[in-house]
Amino acid sequence: MARFELKLPKMGESVAEATITNWLKEVGDRIEADEAVLEIATDKVDSEVPSEVSGVLVEQLFGKDDLVQVGQTIAIIETEGDAPAETKVEEAVVPVAAAEIEKTIEAVKETVSAPQDFASSDKFFSPLVKNIAKEEGVSVAELNGIQGSGKDGRVTKEDILKYVEDRKSGVVQTPKAIEEAPKVVAETPKVVPAAEPVVQKSQQAAPVSVNGGDEIIEMDRMRKLISGYMVASVQTSAHVQSFIEVDVTNIVKWRDKVKTAFEKREGEKLTFTPIMMEAVAKALKDFPGMNISVDGDYIIKKKNINLGMAAALPNGNLIVPVIKNADQLNLVGMAKAVNDLGNRAKAGKLKPDDTQGGTYTVTNVGTFGSVFGTPIINQPQVGILALGAIRKVPAVIETPEGDFIGIRQKMFLSHSYDHRVVDGALGGSFVKRVAEYLEAFDVDRDF
Repeated sequence: MARFELKLPKMGESVAEATITNWLKEVGDRIEADEAVLEIATDKVDSEVPSEVSGVLVEQLFGKDDLVQVGQTIAIIETEGDAPAETKVEEAVVPVAAAEIEKTIEAVKETVSAPQDFASSDKFFSPLVKNIAKEEGVSVAELNGIQGSGKDGRVTKEDILKYVEDRKSGVVQTPKAIEEAPKVVAETPKVVPAAEPVVQKSQQAAPVSVNGGDEIIEMDRMRKLISGYMVASVQTSAHVQSFIEVDVTNIVKWRDKVKTAFEKREGEKLTFTPIMMEAVAKALKDFPGMNISVDGDYIIKKKNINLGMAAALPNGNLIVPVIKNADQLNLVGMAKAVNDLGNRAKAGKLKPDDTQGGTYTVTNVGTFGSVFGTPIINQPQVGILALGAIRKVPAVIETPEGDFIGIRQKMFLSHSYDHRVVDGALGGSFVKRVAEYLEAFDVDRDF
């Protein structure tokens, strides 16, 4: 028999690590080549890791919720074939060291199960922080006591590393002292501020229904991530909005005229989204000040225009796949990119790299009937555009013979931008340029 090391595969240029969310195969299970062994998650995308060989899973080197680096060995698969010369020696040694191996296995089980205890805390800890805590033997009580410097008091990597360093130097209490802390509080209740237990009680009581008839559902992993991203974005960027109404009558008529022929020739459905994305890409070329990101006191001008496309998932969550080099695509290419990413997002087939590298985001709130909205910026970008629902409305039409009232197809564009680096002149001019491209749409153009 031969032993094959299953490693965490490369998942994209900007993806260096992933969290194990579920083992699909257990030790002793038979695995076929290309069969999924475990499920992993990056900061946005869930995916599976298949086996490159057929064999039997003999060892899992990481547990659920563990953080793994790209290239690390995550499992050992025993394959059929000639055994190496050293195999006989290993088989002879195994029985002798059986007791030691059992002890090691028990120790590993205790270590792997440790991160699961963090779920009992009211605080949110990132996989990286939990992984460091596990490796350094930091308990839940200790983590709860760390004053986080991150957004909303969140414990960051720097916070826990500093705590570990201070603990080793004796600056802070040891885990034993922290575990005994509740006893001290119980003996001297006057020392505890009156407000502290009140806050703790309210936090514990909040999820519980008074009559017990309400259903309590824990957020899934993606919803927790989205929640954290949204709060962090609002606390990071000074959000301000500009709104503009656009007459898209010509676009509606043109699409109605060509959509059947488009689908027949290209094998793709033609929605309004690629038409809007094309206009946004053009406007970003005209206003490169919107195609930037912020890193502390520095502004990074992006070379490529990579459009994020917010997509709703069947489970109600949201994901933002990215159309790379969107300004280089014609309408056909844009339609194919939009449909491909949208379909794979709904089917859960996106790759980690599909959600990386966005420089500006567009979200279609009109899909759900909203006239306009105030979307939250997708960090570290500085702008996001919401497309409202297209509606038939009475409008004043100017002609050489005079003005008259007619029925037009109109929609609102809602532009949220980061006022730290984007002022009203730029933010307003950009969304106006998008509107100008849409209203000047050539009804005689080919697709």
